[in-house]
Amino acid sequence: MAFMEKPPAGKVLLDDTVPLTAAIEASQSLQSHTEYIIRVQRGISVENSWQIVRRYSDFDLLNNSLQIAGLSLPLPPKKLIGNMDREFIAERQKGLQNYLNVITTNHVLSNCELVKKFLDPNNYSANYTEIALQQVSMFFRSEPKWEVVEPLKDIGWRIRKKYFLMKIKNQPKERLVLSWADLGPDKYLSDKDFQCLIKLLPSCLHPYIYRVTFATANESSALLIRMFNEKGTLKDLIYKAKPKDPFLKKYCNPKKIQGLELQQIKTYGRQILEVLKFLHDKGFPYGHLHASNVMLDGDTCRLLDLENSLLGLPSFYRSYFSQFRKINTLESVDVHCFGHLLYEMTYGRPPDSVPVDSFPPAPSMAVVAVLESTLSCEACKNGMPTVSRLLQMPLFSDVLLTTSEKPQFKIPTKLKEALRIAKECIEKRLIEEQKQIHQHRRLTRAQSHHGSEEERKKRKILARKKSKRSAVENSEEYSAKYSNSNNSGMSALPPPPPPPPPAAPLLPASTEAPTQLPPQAVNGVSRGALLSSIQNFQKGTLRKAETCDHSAPKIG
Repeated sequence: MAFMEKPPAGKVLLDDTVPLTAAIEASQSLQSHTEYIIRVQRGISVENSWQIVRRYSDFDLLNNSLQIAGLSLPLPPKKLIGNMDREFIAERQKGLQNYLNVITTNHVLSNCELVKKFLDPNNYSANYTEIALQQVSMFFRSEPKWEVVEPLKDIGWRIRKKYFLMKIKNQPKERLVLSWADLGPDKYLSDKDFQCLIKLLPSCLHPYIYRVTFATANESSALLIRMFNEKGTLKDLIYKAKPKDPFLKKYCNPKKIQGLELQQIKTYGRQILEVLKFLHDKGFPYGHLHASNVMLDGDTCRLLDLENSLLGLPSFYRSYFSQFRKINTLESVDVHCFGHLLYEMTYGRPPDSVPVDSFPPAPSMAVVAVLESTLSCEACKNGMPTVSRLLQMPLFSDVLLTTSEKPQFKIPTKLKEALRIAKECIEKRLIEEQKQIHQHRRLTRAQSHHGSEEERKKRKILARKKSKRSAVENSEEYSAKYSNSNNSGMSALPPPPPPPPPAAPLLPASTEAPTQLPPQAVNGVSRGALLSSIQNFQKGTLRKAETCDHSAPKIG
């Protein structure tokens, strides 16, 4: 597959880490049983949803398969009599919905093949173990020195990655592990660059990287062989588990929850940070740090599965860091994942949720300081520190590393450029996904706020106030219209003349002239002029008027 080219027709490169949610929409009773119609959705897009129909017996079968996890799951009990009653069916539907909620929100269960097949049979119907065996058999035709001892069934969490216990024919006592993995949605390397980089992995020598014995790839998958380690991974140490046991059995419900000692936390943490810094400096994207990808060799941690980023596989913790827009580079992804790993080393179990509001008591406050810088609300909101910054923190700065092995990993310039471009594409897809999740969260929050009881009450009060205000305005408008209509009949008559102004009283001669007031206009004449005219009035200047009196009675 060429760079940025779409996958071949019929080849769906699903991101298996995108959460599936399930809601029972209805139930229908048939002759002898009840069917439940379930709406399943991948991620946040309503368009990416489908319906499945399941009976109670299907739930029961799934639950029996999940018993290996050792969890007490809330499946409603069976009922032989009265199981077709309407009230019972409604009650059972609630119980089954609760069961679906529990398995889809459990990080380990939600990613397992059993749950995926139950909820999404169209995309998870293939037999991945059979596909892996076919690919491995084709490989052995050209490499006859290897021999399969047994499949290591479900020891990992990935659906499309399978493991086999191996041996070399002329060294029958040595045990090796073969891992086969299909391509993932973040595979952006060209076929040629991809195969070259996979074949480079055995040449990578580092005291804190688990050595690859053999590696090869074709256009659709990769196959790697490493030495089998009887002690297992760092996660096996924390959970006191057997490496060959299935993933669900080992890690879902540990019998004893106990963190590591402080010195182990300091030493293992420092070693892991050193190898992360080495890979970051080389421009080699990792993004797959978790306790199952750290092999223990005595008191030394060695990183596993460098091939995952080349194959384009999504990270174990992707559903966590895809919620935070500031964790948008593979370097910051590694630091955030280191926070998860440090939490597990400290407390013997993963955090209940991320971000973490408060941390339980730890062996040292220096541990809490690192956890706060990688898992707290503030860290997830503002961004991750660099690996170099973590190495300078008190928890790791005084750890002495005794290894004398010199790291070696030569990557040709052309392949470094291909890695850089692929890394940018992986980050671009992550940023786009984070943007969509952020917008969806804001919309959901707004809808939830708008539909809350408190908001409904506020809207009712505002509606009442608005209604009252509108009624008052309408009443005033009606009064004004009524008044105008009454006056309209009189509008033809001339308006009455204004009343004459009252005559000003004459001032006595003995009084002094009044204090001058500021001139004020009265019908266009200033008050000062009016007063002056009154004072200078002389009666003798008036003309004598002739009057004709008609008031006397007439005698005719």
